[in-house]
Amino acid sequence: MKYPDIDKIYRTMPLEKIPWNLEALPGPITRLLEEDTVAPCRTIDLGCGAGNYTICLSAMGFDIIGVDSSKTAIALARNQAMQRGAMCRFIVADLLGDVHEVKGTFEFAFDWELLHHIYPEDRETYIKNVHRLLRPDATYFSACFAESDPQFGGTGKYRETGIGTTLYFSSEDEIRDLVAPYFTIRELATREVTGKYGPHSMICLLAKRK
Repeated sequence: MKYPDIDKIYRTMPLEKIPWNLEALPGPITRLLEEDTVAPCRTIDLGCGAGNYTICLSAMGFDIIGVDSSKTAIALARNQAMQRGAMCRFIVADLLGDVHEVKGTFEFAFDWELLHHIYPEDRETYIKNVHRLLRPDATYFSACFAESDPQFGGTGKYRETGIGTTLYFSSEDEIRDLVAPYFTIRELATREVTGKYGPHSMICLLAKRK
């Protein structure tokens, strides 16, 4: 299945209309901070989009880099960071490639609403890259749409959205099987999470790099 042109979405849609573009940190990530599961450290935001979460965490003291394959999204992120005086960096990189553009390793990595944009045949490449970018015992957090999610028709593993993207809706078993060879799973649960246009059922993963 062919991936949609995400860069075109950033080029042609106002940020406020892009469904995944939210300014405030998502509740599950805020919970990690409030419970001291994650503290300021060297961090990478995988699939950072326009950089909102990268900028938020930078203001909290995180030494953070945002990475996205969309050149337009990264340009928007850099502009937002400059306007806000944020001390963070952004890199254009293909997370399904060799990510040679990203230097060093990290203590915390997260992807928010990214994995449902990656189809099953490419997910092992992705998770190997996440593993490669993290230091031993580093923390990894991921959240993606669950197959039980009622949005976009509410049935089927592949569902087309109103903006022309096709998303893959996962089961907990799929996520467990994907990450278990590379990470020790600490939490894996389906939670209701507030989205821009309504609640979503999302699989939230918290794991440690082996």
